[in-house]
Amino acid sequence: VQLQASGGGLVQPGGSLRLSCAASGRTISNYVMGWFRQAPGKEREFVSVISRSGGSTYYAESVRGRFTISRDNAKNTLYLQMNSLKPEDTAVYYCAADPSGIYSIYETNYDYWGQGTLVTVSS
Repeated sequence: VQLQASGGGLVQPGGSLRLSCAASGRTISNYVMGWFRQAPGKEREFVSVISRSGGSTYYAESVRGRFTISRDNAKNTLYLQMNSLKPEDTAVYYCAADPSGIYSIYETNYDYWGQGTLVTVSS
């Protein structure tokens, strides 16, 4: 499966953005999907994961209550709605697909990755 992330940009603190991850090649309904991010000078970290059906989600503590992950399997697309953005949310955001169905927060479980989209939160 090929993944293409989009929707990043420059936003002021307190603002919102919606990231999308369009898949091609295979249907994402077979995959657990996740979002990760990498801030400048830091290692990539887990943001959120969603089950194959979309019925289960999990978030990193740093984004819980502000970010919402969702998926539309009919459109073969994953989303990340980001509200109340903070400067520390500045990072390149990556979508990823895990065919094993393990529902993991660890990037080693994800076999397929998008190219990343840059989110910059600054006034």
